[in-house]
Amino acid sequence: MPLLPSLPDPAHLQDLYARFPENVRPLMEYTDGLLRGEGELSVGERELIATYISALNACTFCAGAHRAYAEVFGIDGALIDALIEDFESAPVDERLRPVLAYVAKLNTLPSKLVERDARAVYDAGWSEAALYEAVQVCALFNMMNRIIEGTGVNFDYADAPDGHPAAGSSPEAQARSYGEFGDRIAAMAKG
Repeated sequence: MPLLPSLPDPAHLQDLYARFPENVRPLMEYTDGLLRGEGELSVGERELIATYISALNACTFCAGAHRAYAEVFGIDGALIDALIEDFESAPVDERLRPVLAYVAKLNTLPSKLVERDARAVYDAGWSEAALYEAVQVCALFNMMNRIIEGTGVNFDYADAPDGHPAAGSSPEAQARSYGEFGDRIAAMAKG
């Protein structure tokens, strides 16, 4: 149930942002740059991190939304399921495993990160820039998960899998999906 009485039930992020459009556009531009811009981690890997962090935080809306994007950008849904079910036995690429372990620890025990955690990422062949990309995605989704959960956004893509804008889409069609979402919210706010 939405925690803000002005939201419909079920409430989607679009409903929340249409009600409170301030700062949405810059947030979506940042999100576009982080998740769709050039980087060492692929767009699919960044969306996988968003999905994984959201699942660890039990944020159904974000886990479902970013799973759809991860799949559009080449991540196998079965891998996502396995990763969420049991990290240790999931068939994750060994190069990506320490990155996912790092963000999982950052998500729940940030003050317990040590040099060894970063070293595992570097030893797998990633640079500082790649680690920082992963850190930013984790941090962004900690914030987004709390916005979603704190306001009671309760739309579940599992109930409407074809309702996601990425459903049946291509990576090219989703190249600026967050910025376009911000543009739509801005247009809605103008009335």
